[in-house]
Amino acid sequence: MRAIETIKNIWKIEDLRYRILTTLLLIMVYRVGSYVVLPGIDVETLSQLENQTREGLMALLDMFSGGAFSNASIFALGIMPYISASIVIQLLGMAIPYFQKLQREGESGRRKLNQYTRYLTVAILLIQAPSYLVNLKTQIGSAAFPEGVMFMITSTIILAAGSMFVLWLGERITDKGIGNGISFIILIGIIARLPQALGFEFLNRTETAAGGLVMFLAEIVFLLFVVAASILLVQGTRKIPVQYAKRIVGNKQYGGARQYIPLKVNSAGVMPIIFAQALMFIPITIVGFSASNASSSFVQAFTDNTGFWYNFVYAILIIVFTYFYTAITIQPNQMAEDMKRNNGFIPGIKPGKKTAEYIDSVMSRITLPGSLFLALVAIMPAFAQIAGISGQFAQFFGGTSLLILVGVILDTLQQIESHLMMHHYDGLMKSGRIKGRQGSVSAY
Repeated sequence: MRAIETIKNIWKIEDLRYRILTTLLLIMVYRVGSYVVLPGIDVETLSQLENQTREGLMALLDMFSGGAFSNASIFALGIMPYISASIVIQLLGMAIPYFQKLQREGESGRRKLNQYTRYLTVAILLIQAPSYLVNLKTQIGSAAFPEGVMFMITSTIILAAGSMFVLWLGERITDKGIGNGISFIILIGIIARLPQALGFEFLNRTETAAGGLVMFLAEIVFLLFVVAASILLVQGTRKIPVQYAKRIVGNKQYGGARQYIPLKVNSAGVMPIIFAQALMFIPITIVGFSASNASSSFVQAFTDNTGFWYNFVYAILIIVFTYFYTAITIQPNQMAEDMKRNNGFIPGIKPGKKTAEYIDSVMSRITLPGSLFLALVAIMPAFAQIAGISGQFAQFFGGTSLLILVGVILDTLQQIESHLMMHHYDGLMKSGRIKGRQGSVSAY
Protein backbone atom coordinates (compact mmCIF):
# COMPACT_ATOMS: atom_id res chain seq x y z
CA MET A 1 0.00 0.00 0.00
CA ARG A 2 1.08 3.57 -0.71
CA ALA A 3 0.64 4.67 2.93
CA ILE A 4 2.95 1.92 4.22
CA GLU A 5 5.53 2.75 1.56
CA THR A 6 5.39 6.44 2.51
CA ILE A 7 5.94 5.60 6.20
CA LYS A 8 8.95 3.48 5.21
CA ASN A 9 10.37 6.38 3.18
CA ILE A 10 9.87 8.77 6.10
CA TRP A 11 11.71 6.36 8.40
CA LYS A 12 14.62 6.10 5.94
CA ILE A 13 15.37 9.83 6.14
CA GLU A 14 17.57 10.17 9.22
CA ASP A 15 16.98 13.87 9.86
CA LEU A 16 13.20 13.53 9.47
CA ARG A 17 13.13 10.42 11.66
CA TYR A 18 15.07 12.26 14.37
CA ARG A 19 12.72 15.26 14.23
CA ILE A 20 9.57 13.12 14.45
CA LEU A 21 10.91 11.07 17.38
CA THR A 22 12.02 14.26 19.17
CA THR A 23 8.58 15.78 18.67
CA LEU A 24 6.86 12.66 20.04
CA LEU A 25 9.15 12.65 23.09
CA LEU A 26 8.43 16.31 23.86
CA ILE A 27 4.69 15.71 23.40
CA MET A 28 4.85 12.86 25.91
CA VAL A 29 6.53 15.17 28.43
CA TYR A 30 3.80 17.77 27.88
CA ARG A 31 0.96 15.27 28.25
CA VAL A 32 2.43 13.75 31.42
CA GLY A 33 2.86 17.22 32.92
CA SER A 34 -0.84 17.94 32.21
CA TYR A 35 -1.76 15.36 34.87
CA VAL A 36 0.70 16.51 37.56
CA VAL A 37 -1.57 18.21 40.10
CA LEU A 38 -0.45 21.24 42.11
CA PRO A 39 1.11 20.22 45.45
CA GLY A 40 -1.46 20.35 48.25
CA ILE A 41 -4.55 19.90 46.03
CA ASP A 42 -6.61 16.76 46.55
CA VAL A 43 -7.52 15.17 43.21
CA GLU A 44 -10.81 13.87 44.62
CA THR A 45 -12.07 17.45 45.10
CA LEU A 46 -11.70 18.52 41.45
CA SER A 47 -15.11 17.33 40.25
CA GLN A 48 -16.61 20.84 40.47
CA LEU A 49 -13.74 22.30 38.45
CA GLU A 50 -14.26 19.62 35.79
CA ASN A 51 -17.98 20.46 35.64
CA GLN A 52 -17.13 24.16 35.25
CA THR A 53 -14.93 23.44 32.21
CA ARG A 54 -17.54 21.39 30.33
CA GLU A 55 -19.34 24.40 28.88
CA GLY A 56 -18.70 27.99 27.85
CA LEU A 57 -15.44 29.89 27.77
CA MET A 58 -13.90 27.70 30.47
CA ALA A 59 -14.17 24.76 28.08
CA LEU A 60 -11.94 26.63 25.62
CA LEU A 61 -9.38 27.36 28.32
CA ASP A 62 -9.36 23.70 29.24
CA MET A 63 -9.05 22.68 25.58
CA PHE A 64 -6.07 24.95 24.93
CA SER A 65 -4.30 23.48 27.96
CA GLY A 66 -5.09 19.90 26.94
CA GLY A 67 -7.18 19.28 30.06
CA ALA A 68 -4.52 20.67 32.39
CA PHE A 69 -6.86 23.48 33.48
CA SER A 70 -9.51 21.11 34.83
CA ASN A 71 -6.83 18.86 36.36
CA ALA A 72 -5.38 21.75 38.43
CA SER A 73 -2.10 20.81 36.80
CA ILE A 74 1.22 22.61 36.92
CA PHE A 75 0.57 23.32 33.20
CA ALA A 76 -2.93 24.68 33.88
CA LEU A 77 -2.32 28.13 32.35
CA GLY A 78 -0.88 26.63 29.18
CA ILE A 79 0.52 28.66 26.32
CA MET A 80 -2.15 31.40 26.13
CA PRO A 81 -0.25 33.94 28.34
CA TYR A 82 2.57 33.84 25.79
CA ILE A 83 0.09 34.41 22.95
CA SER A 84 -1.34 37.40 24.83
CA ALA A 85 2.15 38.83 25.35
CA SER A 86 2.93 38.37 21.65
CA ILE A 87 -0.18 40.37 20.75
CA VAL A 88 0.89 43.26 22.98
CA ILE A 89 4.45 43.31 21.61
CA GLN A 90 3.24 43.28 18.00
CA LEU A 91 0.81 46.10 18.73
CA LEU A 92 3.65 48.08 20.32
CA GLY A 93 5.58 47.51 17.10
CA MET A 94 2.96 49.56 15.28
CA ALA A 95 2.71 52.37 17.83
CA ILE A 96 6.14 52.90 19.44
CA PRO A 97 9.19 53.87 17.32
CA TYR A 98 11.62 51.87 19.51
CA PHE A 99 9.80 48.62 18.79
CA GLN A 100 9.46 49.56 15.12
CA LYS A 101 13.22 49.96 15.00
CA LEU A 102 13.71 46.53 16.57
CA GLN A 103 11.45 44.96 13.94
CA ARG A 104 13.70 46.38 11.20
CA GLU A 105 16.97 45.22 12.78
CA GLY A 106 16.68 41.65 11.55
CA GLU A 107 17.84 38.76 13.73
CA SER A 108 19.22 40.89 16.57
CA GLY A 109 15.99 42.87 16.81
CA ARG A 110 13.94 39.68 16.73
CA ARG A 111 15.93 38.27 19.67
CA LYS A 112 15.28 41.42 21.71
CA LEU A 113 11.57 41.33 20.89
CA ASN A 114 11.43 37.68 21.94
CA GLN A 115 13.12 38.59 25.19
CA TYR A 116 10.61 41.37 25.89
CA THR A 117 7.78 38.95 25.02
CA ARG A 118 9.05 36.50 27.63
CA TYR A 119 9.30 39.20 30.29
CA LEU A 120 5.73 40.27 29.53
CA THR A 121 4.60 36.64 29.60
CA VAL A 122 5.96 36.27 33.13
CA ALA A 123 4.15 39.46 34.19
CA ILE A 124 0.87 38.16 32.75
CA LEU A 125 1.39 34.81 34.48
CA LEU A 126 1.88 36.53 37.83
CA ILE A 127 -1.59 38.03 37.35
CA GLN A 128 -3.34 35.00 35.90
CA ALA A 129 -1.94 32.45 38.36
CA PRO A 130 -3.52 34.02 41.50
CA SER A 131 -6.78 34.44 39.53
CA TYR A 132 -6.72 30.74 38.67
CA LEU A 133 -6.07 29.84 42.32
CA VAL A 134 -8.99 32.02 43.47
CA ASN A 135 -11.25 30.23 40.99
CA LEU A 136 -9.91 26.86 42.15
CA LYS A 137 -10.71 27.76 45.76
CA THR A 138 -14.23 28.77 44.75
CA GLN A 139 -14.84 25.49 42.94
CA ILE A 140 -13.38 22.96 45.39
CA GLY A 141 -14.32 24.86 48.55
CA SER A 142 -12.27 26.54 51.25
CA ALA A 143 -12.12 23.37 53.32
CA ALA A 144 -10.24 21.46 50.59
CA PHE A 145 -8.05 24.41 49.59
CA PRO A 146 -4.76 24.77 51.54
CA GLU A 147 -4.71 27.90 53.67
CA GLY A 148 -1.94 30.45 53.96
CA VAL A 149 -0.18 33.05 51.87
CA MET A 150 2.77 30.74 51.39
CA PHE A 151 0.66 28.27 49.40
CA MET A 152 -0.56 31.05 47.10
CA ILE A 153 3.00 32.27 46.51
CA THR A 154 4.50 28.84 45.84
CA SER A 155 1.58 27.78 43.64
CA THR A 156 1.83 31.01 41.64
CA ILE A 157 5.52 30.33 41.05
CA ILE A 158 4.79 26.72 40.05
CA LEU A 159 2.04 27.75 37.60
CA ALA A 160 4.24 30.45 36.05
CA ALA A 161 7.18 28.06 35.77
CA GLY A 162 4.91 25.40 34.27
CA SER A 163 3.72 27.73 31.50
CA MET A 164 7.26 28.87 30.74
CA PHE A 165 8.29 25.21 30.53
CA VAL A 166 5.46 24.59 28.04
CA LEU A 167 6.79 27.54 26.02
CA TRP A 168 10.26 25.98 26.13
CA LEU A 169 8.82 22.66 24.87
CA GLY A 170 7.16 24.50 21.99
CA GLU A 171 10.43 26.19 21.04
CA ARG A 172 12.26 22.85 21.13
CA ILE A 173 9.64 21.37 18.78
CA THR A 174 10.27 24.31 16.43
CA ASP A 175 14.07 23.97 16.57
CA LYS A 176 14.60 20.22 16.95
CA GLY A 177 11.24 18.77 15.95
CA ILE A 178 8.95 19.14 12.93
CA GLY A 179 8.32 22.87 13.47
CA ASN A 180 5.41 25.14 14.46
CA GLY A 181 6.05 24.32 18.10
CA ILE A 182 3.66 26.80 19.75
CA SER A 183 0.80 25.90 17.40
CA PHE A 184 1.66 22.22 17.79
CA ILE A 185 1.35 22.45 21.58
CA ILE A 186 -2.16 23.90 21.16
CA LEU A 187 -2.96 21.23 18.56
CA ILE A 188 -2.06 18.42 20.97
CA GLY A 189 -4.34 19.91 23.61
CA ILE A 190 -7.22 20.02 21.13
CA ILE A 191 -6.69 16.45 19.88
CA ALA A 192 -6.51 15.20 23.47
CA ARG A 193 -10.07 16.46 24.07
CA LEU A 194 -11.57 15.12 20.82
CA PRO A 195 -12.17 11.43 21.81
CA GLN A 196 -13.89 12.43 25.05
CA ALA A 197 -16.07 15.02 23.31
CA LEU A 198 -16.99 12.57 20.53
CA GLY A 199 -17.87 9.82 23.01
CA PHE A 200 -19.95 12.18 25.16
CA GLU A 201 -21.93 13.40 22.14
CA PHE A 202 -22.55 9.82 20.97
CA LEU A 203 -23.90 8.78 24.37
CA ASN A 204 -25.92 11.98 24.63
CA ARG A 205 -27.61 11.40 21.27
CA THR A 206 -28.21 7.67 21.63
CA GLU A 207 -29.40 7.66 25.25
CA THR A 208 -30.98 11.00 26.16
CA ALA A 209 -31.24 13.59 23.37
CA ALA A 210 -33.68 13.52 20.48
CA GLY A 211 -32.64 12.27 17.08
CA GLY A 212 -30.62 9.28 18.17
CA LEU A 213 -27.96 7.75 15.94
CA VAL A 214 -29.33 9.43 12.79
CA MET A 215 -28.81 12.86 14.31
CA PHE A 216 -25.32 11.92 15.44
CA LEU A 217 -24.38 10.79 11.90
CA ALA A 218 -25.83 14.04 10.52
CA GLU A 219 -23.59 15.99 12.91
CA ILE A 220 -20.54 14.05 11.69
CA VAL A 221 -21.42 14.79 8.05
CA PHE A 222 -21.83 18.49 8.82
CA LEU A 223 -18.53 18.47 10.73
CA LEU A 224 -16.77 17.01 7.67
CA PHE A 225 -18.35 19.74 5.54
CA VAL A 226 -17.00 22.44 7.89
CA VAL A 227 -13.56 20.77 7.82
CA ALA A 228 -13.57 20.85 4.00
CA ALA A 229 -14.56 24.53 4.04
CA SER A 230 -11.75 25.27 6.50
CA ILE A 231 -9.21 23.55 4.24
CA LEU A 232 -10.37 25.70 1.32
CA LEU A 233 -10.00 28.78 3.52
CA VAL A 234 -6.45 27.81 4.49
CA GLN A 235 -5.37 26.92 0.94
CA GLY A 236 -7.24 29.51 -1.18
CA THR A 237 -4.99 31.79 -3.27
CA ARG A 238 -5.18 34.57 -5.84
CA LYS A 239 -2.32 34.53 -8.35
CA ILE A 240 -0.84 37.73 -9.79
CA PRO A 241 1.07 37.26 -13.08
CA VAL A 242 4.61 38.67 -13.20
CA GLN A 243 6.48 39.03 -16.47
CA TYR A 244 10.29 39.09 -16.35
CA ALA A 245 12.16 41.01 -19.06
CA LYS A 246 14.78 39.24 -21.16
CA ARG A 247 18.41 39.89 -20.33
CA ILE A 248 21.36 38.65 -22.37
CA VAL A 249 24.64 38.31 -20.52
CA GLY A 250 27.39 36.98 -22.77
CA ASN A 251 25.94 34.04 -24.66
CA LYS A 252 23.22 33.30 -22.08
CA GLN A 253 19.68 34.61 -21.89
CA TYR A 254 18.01 35.30 -18.54
CA GLY A 255 14.40 36.07 -17.72
CA GLY A 256 11.61 36.33 -20.25
CA ALA A 257 9.38 33.82 -18.45
CA ARG A 258 6.05 34.58 -16.81
CA GLN A 259 5.64 33.56 -13.19
CA TYR A 260 2.94 34.09 -10.57
CA ILE A 261 2.79 35.57 -7.08
CA PRO A 262 0.37 33.43 -5.01
CA LEU A 263 -1.44 35.77 -2.59
CA LYS A 264 -3.42 33.76 -0.04
CA VAL A 265 -7.03 34.61 0.74
CA ASN A 266 -6.13 34.04 4.38
CA SER A 267 -2.47 35.07 4.59
CA ALA A 268 -2.68 35.45 8.37
CA GLY A 269 -3.48 31.76 8.90
CA VAL A 270 -4.96 30.92 12.30
CA MET A 271 -3.11 33.67 14.17
CA PRO A 272 -6.01 36.21 14.10
CA ILE A 273 -8.34 33.72 15.74
CA ILE A 274 -5.74 32.82 18.38
CA PHE A 275 -5.06 36.51 19.09
CA ALA A 276 -8.78 37.30 19.32
CA GLN A 277 -9.40 34.34 21.62
CA ALA A 278 -6.55 35.43 23.88
CA LEU A 279 -8.13 38.89 24.24
CA MET A 280 -11.52 37.34 24.98
CA PHE A 281 -9.93 35.60 27.97
CA ILE A 282 -8.98 38.96 29.51
CA PRO A 283 -12.36 39.65 31.21
CA ILE A 284 -12.02 36.35 33.10
CA THR A 285 -8.54 37.31 34.24
CA ILE A 286 -9.64 40.79 35.36
CA VAL A 287 -12.48 39.57 37.54
CA GLY A 288 -10.28 36.83 38.94
CA PHE A 289 -12.96 34.19 38.45
CA SER A 290 -14.51 35.34 41.72
CA ALA A 291 -18.08 34.49 42.57
CA SER A 292 -18.84 38.10 43.58
CA ASN A 293 -18.18 39.34 40.04
CA ALA A 294 -19.76 36.41 38.24
CA SER A 295 -23.23 37.91 38.45
CA SER A 296 -22.38 41.21 36.73
CA SER A 297 -23.88 41.72 33.26
CA PHE A 298 -20.48 42.46 31.72
CA VAL A 299 -18.95 39.20 32.96
CA GLN A 300 -22.01 37.20 31.93
CA ALA A 301 -21.95 38.72 28.43
CA PHE A 302 -18.27 37.97 27.84
CA THR A 303 -18.14 34.51 29.38
CA ASP A 304 -21.19 33.18 27.51
CA ASN A 305 -19.73 31.94 24.23
CA THR A 306 -23.23 31.48 22.78
CA GLY A 307 -24.30 35.06 23.52
CA PHE A 308 -24.62 37.83 20.92
CA TRP A 309 -22.12 40.31 22.38
CA TYR A 310 -19.41 37.72 22.92
CA ASN A 311 -19.61 36.46 19.34
CA PHE A 312 -20.03 39.95 17.85
CA VAL A 313 -16.91 41.31 19.57
CA TYR A 314 -15.07 38.05 18.84
CA ALA A 315 -15.87 38.32 15.11
CA ILE A 316 -14.84 42.00 14.94
CA LEU A 317 -11.51 41.21 16.65
CA ILE A 318 -10.84 38.42 14.16
CA ILE A 319 -11.49 40.71 11.18
CA VAL A 320 -9.23 43.43 12.66
CA PHE A 321 -6.43 40.99 13.49
CA THR A 322 -6.67 39.42 10.02
CA TYR A 323 -5.94 42.79 8.42
CA PHE A 324 -3.30 43.57 11.05
CA TYR A 325 -1.44 40.27 10.67
CA THR A 326 -1.68 40.41 6.88
CA ALA A 327 -0.20 43.92 6.95
CA ILE A 328 2.86 42.82 8.94
CA THR A 329 3.47 39.60 6.98
CA ILE A 330 2.81 40.83 3.42
CA GLN A 331 4.99 43.78 2.36
CA PRO A 332 3.81 45.15 -1.03
CA ASN A 333 6.63 47.73 -1.17
CA GLN A 334 9.28 45.05 -0.63
CA MET A 335 7.66 42.78 -3.23
CA ALA A 336 7.55 45.63 -5.77
CA GLU A 337 11.22 46.48 -5.13
CA ASP A 338 12.26 42.83 -5.54
CA MET A 339 10.41 42.58 -8.85
CA LYS A 340 11.93 45.82 -10.11
CA ARG A 341 15.42 44.71 -9.08
CA ASN A 342 14.99 41.47 -11.06
CA ASN A 343 13.54 43.22 -14.15
CA GLY A 344 10.06 41.93 -13.42
CA PHE A 345 6.75 43.73 -13.77
CA ILE A 346 3.03 43.09 -13.60
CA PRO A 347 1.57 43.44 -17.12
CA GLY A 348 -0.26 46.77 -17.45
CA ILE A 349 1.15 48.15 -14.17
CA LYS A 350 4.14 50.48 -13.90
CA PRO A 351 7.05 49.14 -11.79
CA GLY A 352 7.72 50.66 -8.37
CA LYS A 353 5.05 52.55 -6.44
CA LYS A 354 2.20 51.66 -8.82
CA THR A 355 3.02 47.96 -8.49
CA ALA A 356 3.06 48.21 -4.67
CA GLU A 357 -0.33 49.98 -4.74
CA TYR A 358 -1.76 47.33 -7.06
CA ILE A 359 -0.58 44.45 -4.85
CA ASP A 360 -1.93 46.26 -1.79
CA SER A 361 -5.34 46.76 -3.43
CA VAL A 362 -5.52 43.10 -4.43
CA MET A 363 -4.61 42.04 -0.89
CA SER A 364 -7.28 44.31 0.56
CA ARG A 365 -9.95 42.87 -1.76
CA ILE A 366 -9.15 39.22 -1.03
CA THR A 367 -8.51 39.77 2.69
CA LEU A 368 -12.03 41.11 3.31
CA PRO A 369 -13.94 37.95 2.27
CA GLY A 370 -11.20 35.84 3.86
CA SER A 371 -11.55 37.64 7.19
CA LEU A 372 -15.38 37.45 7.08
CA PHE A 373 -15.28 33.71 6.37
CA LEU A 374 -12.68 33.26 9.10
CA ALA A 375 -14.95 35.07 11.56
CA LEU A 376 -17.94 32.96 10.46
CA VAL A 377 -16.04 29.72 11.00
CA ALA A 378 -14.84 31.02 14.37
CA ILE A 379 -18.34 31.63 15.73
CA MET A 380 -19.77 28.43 14.22
CA PRO A 381 -19.54 26.57 17.58
CA ALA A 382 -22.07 29.02 19.05
CA PHE A 383 -24.61 28.08 16.36
CA ALA A 384 -23.82 24.39 16.94
CA GLN A 385 -24.57 24.72 20.65
CA ILE A 386 -27.78 26.63 19.96
CA ALA A 387 -28.78 23.76 17.63
CA GLY A 388 -28.52 21.34 20.55
CA ILE A 389 -25.00 19.93 20.17
CA SER A 390 -23.13 19.48 23.45
CA GLY A 391 -20.67 22.22 24.36
CA GLN A 392 -17.63 19.91 24.27
CA PHE A 393 -18.33 18.58 20.78
CA ALA A 394 -19.55 21.94 19.45
CA GLN A 395 -16.04 23.40 19.85
CA PHE A 396 -14.91 21.26 16.90
CA PHE A 397 -17.52 22.73 14.54
CA GLY A 398 -15.24 25.61 13.65
CA GLY A 399 -13.66 28.12 15.97
CA THR A 400 -10.08 28.10 17.12
CA SER A 401 -9.96 24.35 17.58
CA LEU A 402 -10.89 23.35 14.02
CA LEU A 403 -8.81 26.01 12.26
CA ILE A 404 -5.74 25.20 14.34
CA LEU A 405 -6.35 21.51 13.73
CA VAL A 406 -6.56 21.98 9.96
CA GLY A 407 -3.83 24.62 9.68
CA VAL A 408 -1.19 22.90 11.81
CA ILE A 409 -1.82 19.46 10.30
CA LEU A 410 -1.48 20.87 6.77
CA ASP A 411 1.71 22.70 7.76
CA THR A 412 3.15 19.55 9.31
CA LEU A 413 2.29 17.42 6.28
CA GLN A 414 3.79 20.10 4.04
CA GLN A 415 7.08 20.00 5.93
CA ILE A 416 7.18 16.19 5.87
CA GLU A 417 6.47 16.21 2.14
CA SER A 418 9.23 18.75 1.49
CA HIS A 419 11.71 16.41 3.25
CA LEU A 420 10.50 13.50 1.10
CA MET A 421 10.78 15.49 -2.14
CA MET A 422 14.20 16.81 -1.17
CA HIS A 423 15.43 13.22 -0.81
CA HIS A 424 13.77 12.23 -4.13
CA TYR A 425 10.93 10.21 -2.62
CA ASP A 426 7.29 10.45 -3.66
CA GLY A 427 5.22 12.99 -1.74
CA LEU A 428 2.33 12.23 0.58
CA MET A 429 -0.27 12.91 -2.12
CA LYS A 430 -0.45 10.99 -5.37
CA SER A 431 -1.51 14.09 -7.31
CA GLY A 432 -0.63 17.68 -6.50
CA ARG A 433 1.28 19.11 -3.56
CA ILE A 434 0.05 19.83 -0.05
CA LYS A 435 -0.37 23.54 0.71
CA GLY A 436 0.04 24.76 4.26
CA ARG A 437 -1.14 28.07 5.62
CA GLN A 438 2.38 29.55 5.25
CA GLY A 439 2.16 29.79 1.48
CA SER A 440 2.52 27.72 -1.61
CA VAL A 441 4.87 24.79 -1.45
CA SER A 442 6.12 25.67 -4.89
CA ALA A 443 8.63 27.84 -3.15
CA TYR A 444 10.52 24.84 -1.92
